[in-house]
Amino acid sequence: MEILQVIVQVILGITSLLLTLLILLHRGRGGGLSDMFGGGVTSNLGASGVAERNLNRITVILGLVWLSSIVVLGLIVRFAG
Repeated sequence: MEILQVIVQVILGITSLLLTLLILLHRGRGGGLSDMFGGGVTSNLGASGVAERNLNRITVILGLVWLSSIVVLGLIVRFAG
């Protein structure tokens, strides 16, 4: 059971880092924190609609993996001891 807990913790750490990076890659929609830090300057570098949709899909899937790993880790901790 400890090996499974370590595996889930590693998955949680990797998905946390990747989720942070993917969220930072999203384009700012205007108004809010993205404008305050210079996100108000519009550029067309990588502003493709297909790329943005794929980034959204990958972010949602990775978020679901992250959430499920938290739930699994909580269940392991709850019922292991």
